[in-house]
Amino acid sequence: MSAETRANTGDAANPGGIGEVLRVFLRLGCTSFGGPIAHLGYFRAEFVARRRWLDEAHYADLVALCQFLPGPASSQVAVSLGILRAGLPGGIAAWLGFSLPSAIVLIAFALGLGAIGAMRDAAWLAGLRIVAVAVVAQAVWGMARTLCPDRPRATLAVASAILALALPGAPGQIGAIALGAAIGWGAFREPLAAPTGELGIALSRAFAAPALVAFAALLLGLPFLAHESHLLALIAAFYRAGALVFGGGHVVLPLLQAAVVSPGWVDNDAFLAGYGAAQAVPGPLFTFAAYLGAVMRPAPHGPLGGMIALVAIYAPSFLLLIGILPFWDELRRNIAVRAAFRGVNAAVVGVLLAALYTPVWTGTIQGPRDFALALAAFLALVFWRVPPWLVVLGGAVCAAALAAF
Repeated sequence: MSAETRANTGDAANPGGIGEVLRVFLRLGCTSFGGPIAHLGYFRAEFVARRRWLDEAHYADLVALCQFLPGPASSQVAVSLGILRAGLPGGIAAWLGFSLPSAIVLIAFALGLGAIGAMRDAAWLAGLRIVAVAVVAQAVWGMARTLCPDRPRATLAVASAILALALPGAPGQIGAIALGAAIGWGAFREPLAAPTGELGIALSRAFAAPALVAFAALLLGLPFLAHESHLLALIAAFYRAGALVFGGGHVVLPLLQAAVVSPGWVDNDAFLAGYGAAQAVPGPLFTFAAYLGAVMRPAPHGPLGGMIALVAIYAPSFLLLIGILPFWDELRRNIAVRAAFRGVNAAVVGVLLAALYTPVWTGTIQGPRDFALALAAFLALVFWRVPPWLVVLGGAVCAAALAAF
């Protein structure tokens, strides 16, 4: 049976395909630099053009679904492709292969950062934090051009940024996303061509309702258990971040900053240094959670804390995919749902713009030299198309050289 036929009939499970899924995504996890948009390009080249697991139309539908859901879009596409190929075990294999390489590197970086102690003020670490400013600015620039192409959506993005700044932390972000969905639902319903064909991912609807109930129960229940132990508080914080963030990795920054810096688990310099280092590794940015779990002061920390944080931040994505995928063929044809999604996208740009100001800018740019280095990094990323990992390394070297002179 051809890949296209499997995509259309739902006979996606491929006996013996779990090993194939793991191998392919492990290679992608070691080589996919450039952030979530680049990851989607790598996936298209690998699974549409080369391996023909699905066609262009079905891949576009899969990307649309994962952008609609909260959580890391590129990782959700990876998990969905694994499910398409080898069922739910294939989804787990895809997540492991795509996420573990960068998670392991970032945990190792966290352990090294803790070992050098006073070196946290080293110039090269300051360079990592400064480049993070340019990376977030690049994300705002690119997303605004794509998701806010007209005056109504640009206005909605600015209003969302103002709301996120006026109500710091999760309340402002959730309020901005809700505002975007409500406005989009009512105002952005201009006719769009309805998608055709069936996505055909083979997941039973019998598991959908329990998965969605578990998603909601954990989201609402974990905060009430957080005071019992730091372990439960850690799980609650990272689960909430994974469940409430729209727009992918960069937008999770303020949620994670509020979750780990405000209570004193991680200091802000270590937070921004890790965020800068996360730009230099391949794979999904959500593996930044592994770094935070490893570097935090209260136990569990180190490798165990890193893996707990990593699983906790991804758990909502798995539950949502299991709950939504069986029904996506129906939802994606609903004009109101697509309109709400357009409003959410515009609000995401505003939330990211607010994050660019605080904590990224206010916690990093201390003078003209910092601003000049951030500006040069932004130029390299946006106009010269230099790979992000190379800009990160260059920023660290330049900061060290400037400090020496």
